Amino acid sequence: MCGVKVSIAVEKYGLPLAIDAAPANVHDTRGIVPELRQFAGRGFQGPAIDDLGYRGERLAKAAEAFGITVRPIARGRKGVFIATEIAWVVERSFSWISRYRRLNTIVERTKEHLIAFVRIAFISILARRLKRLVPQEVSA
Repeated sequence: MCGVKVSIAVEKYGLPLAIDAAPANVHDTRGIVPELRQFAGRGFQGPAIDDLGYRGERLAKAAEAFGITVRPIARGRKGVFIATEIAWVVERSFSWISRYRRLNTIVERTKEHLIAFVRIAFISILARRLKRLVPQEVSA
């Protein structure tokens, strides 16, 4: 595998619902099918919001087979980023995991190892977020 493309489907707060990796030469409309399968297995309902790279009849039929609708939206015009609905949340999630050096240069030999390290990064992120929610003890 020469290059790797990591796909992450997140909920509105940026936590992953599905993670997958594929060779870089796999088109997005094919690479998202394993994530749709993971969604369906977890009872996901409603539209999945994606950028325009995820449009096409083949993807629509594959998503429909899992009971999911894929709604592609335009997020930029003439090189200017436009935050549309909550699609920016995925970009923020990728930014969070980019802080983990292990994921900046992919050296994993298997897809499973890479996905495991992405999950570990998100567990670390979630643990830090939960730690902030715990009230600090006041010493008397």
